Amino acid sequence: MTDHTNNNTSQSSDQKPAHKHNDKDIAEVNEFPTMPEVPSDRPWLSAYERYGIKADIDMPAEDTSLLDVFERNFRRYGNKPAYICMGSSISYKQLDLYSRQIASYLQSIGLQQGDRVGVMMPNILQYPIVALGIIRAGMILVNVNPLYTSRELSHQLCDSGAKALFVVENFAKTYQKAEDKGAVKHVIVCKLGDMLGLLKGTAVNLVARHVKKIIPAYRLPESVSFKHALGEISASHYQRPSLNLSDVALLQYTGGTTGVAKGAMLSHGNLVANMLQINALMESAFDDDVHADDVILTALPLYHVFSFMVCGMYGMYQGYAGLLIPNPRDLDGLIKEMGKYKPAFIPAVNTLFNGLVNKDGFADLDFSNLKASIGGGMSVLPSVAKKWHEITGLPIVEGYGLSETSPVVAFNPMTIAEFTGKIGIPASSTDVVLIDNDENEVALGERGEICVKGPQVMIGYQNRPKETAESFTASGYLKTGDIGIMNEKGFIKIVDRKKDMILVSGFNVYPNEIEEAMSEHPAVKECGAIGVPSEERGEEPKIFVVKKGEVSEQELLDFGKEQLTGYKRPRHVEFVDELPKSNVGKILRKELRKMEGLE
Repeated sequence: MTDHTNNNTSQSSDQKPAHKHNDKDIAEVNEFPTMPEVPSDRPWLSAYERYGIKADIDMPAEDTSLLDVFERNFRRYGNKPAYICMGSSISYKQLDLYSRQIASYLQSIGLQQGDRVGVMMPNILQYPIVALGIIRAGMILVNVNPLYTSRELSHQLCDSGAKALFVVENFAKTYQKAEDKGAVKHVIVCKLGDMLGLLKGTAVNLVARHVKKIIPAYRLPESVSFKHALGEISASHYQRPSLNLSDVALLQYTGGTTGVAKGAMLSHGNLVANMLQINALMESAFDDDVHADDVILTALPLYHVFSFMVCGMYGMYQGYAGLLIPNPRDLDGLIKEMGKYKPAFIPAVNTLFNGLVNKDGFADLDFSNLKASIGGGMSVLPSVAKKWHEITGLPIVEGYGLSETSPVVAFNPMTIAEFTGKIGIPASSTDVVLIDNDENEVALGERGEICVKGPQVMIGYQNRPKETAESFTASGYLKTGDIGIMNEKGFIKIVDRKKDMILVSGFNVYPNEIEEAMSEHPAVKECGAIGVPSEERGEEPKIFVVKKGEVSEQELLDFGKEQLTGYKRPRHVEFVDELPKSNVGKILRKELRKMEGLE
């Protein structure tokens, strides 16, 4: 499918919505050299000109940080709603106060600048308060999936070296059962209703505990409540740390481009760069700083890097109100919230787009406020994109990224007339090359591994210098493991994946983690895992099992539920007499895919 000119009747280049924003507030002093210098022969440069996208971003001075961005937001947007959840909201002014109070609390309990602090919660009002509080204290945010099992949580706590953990009480039992809690000395337990006001908050907490019964019994005697942490120390005690663009702000755990889950170290500079790169795209489509009532749907979990950046960081940069959806699987509830708040921006993955277009009531919504639907995390199916366009009147604009790149690497112009089936062109100040197995750049139109260089690319993996080195080419490009083709206009299409990683609803899942967990079952001699196609999730894990005792398929599926979080657990089991292996005993997943008819 070819790319399309900006002739969308709803958002043509001649009639763009009034939404243009100027990023000079961040970049007005000591202009930082653009990284990297993109070679002039890159074909996407003509697409920048065609669609009005700036080729380069202007980074701020080295001695600035995300703190400068946050403080700018608080001054500029003041009493505007920053986040909305379950009918309650907090303003940017309140977010400023509450996050400083959390920062003060963390500083008061003896944590130091650079310490890691975990956040294990869904999309509720406490998340942005805590996340910003951690970063404002000069500490490093560690995003933790609240649906992790105790086994998975232990790995992340130990690997990250987190010294404190904020956890919603629904999942406190997971922490309680974790065998190894690493360096964690402080646990702060949040209730769903903590920020919803006395009456509503009390009601929500009572319903969660006694009606829905989603709060299991647990005892964390050494923990404190979120309300204690929020009210213990005055914001006036906050000590603003000295930070720069090179300091790490976020540990984002990922399957990575090789090996097991590891923490991608993202600096203040990486995250600021990606905000400015997204802004270069957005300001090419929307004129002027007129978006007082714009709402960005935040249904994707903020612990996922796509949502963290697009809905969280960039949403705050633009002064949007983030509509937090704690449980996006409740499509009826989600549609009700969309009908009430009429979001202007809907970032989602294929799974969510697909669920919505096939759900009664979605097509009856008023989409007059909708400015963009943004796809990421996994490939959007053309059939889903077509149905979305028919219902909403606007195409899905797809992008591409990784945890290691903060995450945005490439995007389609916002003014495309219809879904392209491509991941778009490289972001501003980003160089993308496609290489063969010898790291030679392939010709346009030929298949090659997508490799990235730019200011949004991570510092490296936490505690893993070897894996970090292996993830880059000799010339310093991050190897994504995805195989793509670039056309003569610079648009890229992903056609294959070099690595064994399974992509489930936008989440990276590594076969070796599944194999390790499932091999702990006493009746499993060995197993191999691959991804198989799924209309709902893109891919689903399937395991091929050699038994050493009696066990049923259902028993193994149930065991997987105990060992692995939802998106990682096997959905299919096949028993085999032996697994295909190399001459050194390595399981040949390529042969398993052949057995499944996938190669």
